[in-house]
Amino acid sequence: MSINQATAEVFYTAFKALKNNEREAFFVKIMGDKQTREDLIDIALIEQAKKVKGKSVSAKKYFAKRRKHGDIS
Repeated sequence: MSINQATAEVFYTAFKALKNNEREAFFVKIMGDKQTREDLIDIALIEQAKKVKGKSVSAKKYFAKRRKHGDIS
């Protein structure tokens, strides 16, 4: 497991341990950050698009293209 994966696992485990009202507060905080909100929407759209036949694109390539064109910082 890579360091990035291990870090993600720690955060996910901590998130799963939260009570429902704490999770809600966390989501409010996350969705209040414009950049994070846009990233989550993009990831959801990518996951939805994976179910449609056509040319596949990785999230990494998608974000790189958006950064190149100045759509995100």
